[in-house]
Amino acid sequence: MSVFDLSSRTVLVTGATAGIGFETARQLAERGATVLVHGRTAQEAQAATDRLIATAGIDGAQLCGFDADFTYLEEVEAMARRVLVEHPRLDVLVNNAGMAAPERHTLTTDGNEIAFQVNFLAHYLLTCLLEPALTSERGGRVVNVSSSLHRTASIQWSDPHRARRYSRLAAYAQSQLALTVFAADPRVTAVSVHPGVCETDLLSLYAVSGATAAEGATSVVRLCDPATEIVNGAYYDGDQRVEPAQAATEDRTVKRLTKLADQLVGYHA
Repeated sequence: MSVFDLSSRTVLVTGATAGIGFETARQLAERGATVLVHGRTAQEAQAATDRLIATAGIDGAQLCGFDADFTYLEEVEAMARRVLVEHPRLDVLVNNAGMAAPERHTLTTDGNEIAFQVNFLAHYLLTCLLEPALTSERGGRVVNVSSSLHRTASIQWSDPHRARRYSRLAAYAQSQLALTVFAADPRVTAVSVHPGVCETDLLSLYAVSGATAAEGATSVVRLCDPATEIVNGAYYDGDQRVEPAQAATEDRTVKRLTKLADQLVGYHA
C-alpha cells in the first residue's frame, strides 16, 4: 500500500476545518481514506466536510464530522465516546488542532493555561481515551503535529500554567515540547512532525511568509501512510527524521509529563 492508496484506512484529524488540518483531511480523503473531520463546533465540522465535497470532489461517504471545543475537557471526553461507538477501529489519529497563546495569561474553565490545554492536554486526553480503538496492527499510529519551537521550550513543572511568569511565546513553545515528548509515550505508537513554516493562523509566531498549508500537510500525510516505517517517539522536520530537543528523548521526562498530564486532565488509566 502506498500513500496513494489509503482506502482501507480510517483517520481522525483534529483541527481539520482550516489550515494544515483541512489540507491533511483533503489529501487523505483524495487517497481513499475515511476521514473523521474534527471542528470546534458541529457547524464548523459540517462546513469543512461540505467544502471538501464541493471543492475537492470527495465522496461524502468518506467523511464524518465530529466536534469538541478543546478549551472544555468534557467535550473532548464526549467526542471520544462517540468515536469509540461509531468507529471502534481507528488506524491513525492526527493530533493537529492548535492555537497561538494569547497575549494575556488565560485559564480555561478546567483551570489550565489555554494553549497548554488546547495544544497538548486535550490531545493527551483524546489519545488516552481512544487507545482501545487505535489499532495495534502494522501501520497504526498517532501523528502529533508539533513545532520546531519546541527546541526553545522548557516545561515549568511547578508552574505549568505559568501564572507567575507568563510569556506568550514561552507558553506556546511549552505546549509544543509537551506534545513532542508525548510522542515517546510507550502506550501508543506515535511520532511528531514539524510541517514547516506555513501560511496559517500561526504564521506570526515564526515569520512573515511561508509555504502553503497544502505543502505542509504533505509531511503529515506521508506519516499516515502504513508504508512509511516509523520508530516510536521519532521527530520529523518536514520529511526528514531529525533528533528532537534532548528533553523529548528522556525517559524520566516522559514519565514526569505523563504524571502531570494525568493530574491536570483527571485521567486514570
